[in-house]
Amino acid sequence: MKRILIAGMYEEVGSFNPLLTHYQDFQIRRGQQIIDELRGTNSATGGGIAVFDARDDLELVPTVHAFLDATGGPVAETDLDRLLDEILNSVRAHSNVDGVFLFLHGAMVGLNEEDPEGRLASGIREILGPDIPITAPMDLHAIISQRLIDSVDIINLLLTYPHTDMFQTGERAARNLLRLIDSDSQVKPTTTRIQLPMLVRGDELITATGLFGQAIKSCEELEQSGFLAAGVNIGNPFGDVPDLRSNVLVTTDNDPDGAKQEALKLARFMWQHRADMQAVLTPLSDAIKLAEKTDGLTVFSDAADSTASGAPGDSNAILKGLYDCNYSKRGLVPIVDSPAVAGAVEAGIGARLKIPLGGTIDTARHTPFETEVSVVSISDGNFMYEDGLPGAAGLTAVLAAGKHRIMVTERPVMWVGQRVFQTQGLDPVDFDVVVCKSPNGFRIHYESIASRIIAVDVPGSTSANLKSLPYRYIQRPMYPLDEDALPPLEL
Repeated sequence: MKRILIAGMYEEVGSFNPLLTHYQDFQIRRGQQIIDELRGTNSATGGGIAVFDARDDLELVPTVHAFLDATGGPVAETDLDRLLDEILNSVRAHSNVDGVFLFLHGAMVGLNEEDPEGRLASGIREILGPDIPITAPMDLHAIISQRLIDSVDIINLLLTYPHTDMFQTGERAARNLLRLIDSDSQVKPTTTRIQLPMLVRGDELITATGLFGQAIKSCEELEQSGFLAAGVNIGNPFGDVPDLRSNVLVTTDNDPDGAKQEALKLARFMWQHRADMQAVLTPLSDAIKLAEKTDGLTVFSDAADSTASGAPGDSNAILKGLYDCNYSKRGLVPIVDSPAVAGAVEAGIGARLKIPLGGTIDTARHTPFETEVSVVSISDGNFMYEDGLPGAAGLTAVLAAGKHRIMVTERPVMWVGQRVFQTQGLDPVDFDVVVCKSPNGFRIHYESIASRIIAVDVPGSTSANLKSLPYRYIQRPMYPLDEDALPPLEL
């Protein structure tokens, strides 16, 4: 009976978000709870469990699985230490295993730790020794360090953007782990990594329609032909750490020349199209004019305040714009604002009050916007996302401001799908403009019902206008921040 240890942690951090992440912000599952609650979910861990369940010669050893259902700012030092120590101590207590399935997002940043995932993986490697296989499903927005590469045998990256293949990526990583631990296995993973000094954003990253999809298709073909893993990692542009860049990762079974050859092809393609893979943004006033004359639903992508990318969610820029431009139709706008929720709770359902909204967290970019509202509903903010995972917005109030509805929460959640609104009695199809705090992830939920989608140019800590962000620690030169950035010599 082979023993498979399952562990992991998941958070995508925005370095420019002033609100730190703390230990209590994570949903932490321990032991059998990991299996019971994640089996069957559209998650990488769910995919891994499905592969392991199909074998009767495996024993699963679930340890600690920490998950943040939204993104956030850097993890406070003592909280990160506590989280990492808890995971590593659990691995230490269950070290008699044959392999490790390590679930990671890859874009976590600590207040004083540039590489939490690398620190975790290297810690597990130190505990278990050099011979125990470790595989990891990871997000293609991960920030990849050499410490991580050296500690994990095979990394399988997501192959879709917007992300739909979390389950399948978990399956790929799990199958690779079984290849490595089978008794007669002679598989020797050999990885080529090519680092590209480039950050990319925009619609060309949509794998179903954009240029990036061509690179990803090549990765899929490589894995189908027998490569253990192939992926293009574009990093999280809002993680301001020295390892931030794009990477090509190709892993073969003891074929370093083949890995390098294919990695170079992918890297050349990405570098050739770096200028094409940048966001096209529409000024807010122009976006509102377009929405005014659009029949049907318009979705505003507020990527600058993306709670799916590391922003705090307290931007009121679009709400202000709807008022300033005298938008005449119905708008649905989400905002994180704990004081406003408290004011609504105190006033009670049906009350009318004048209340400031937004600008309570990222105060350098946003200021409160005062308007008269009525309190429509109050809830605990607990719901289920489309993928079957729980969301926890904290106390949540729905406010009516004329024709507009404003969903105000204590905590950030992923305003990507429709359920986050529907659970509050707000159906996006009943509105003319819906604000999604996401760059593109919302598309899989909205393209079928939207008449128009607009990426709006507004300020925020996760703006696709990368030159607007105060980078301090990334390595320069870096495209598009620096037009003179040069590719690796191999290219």
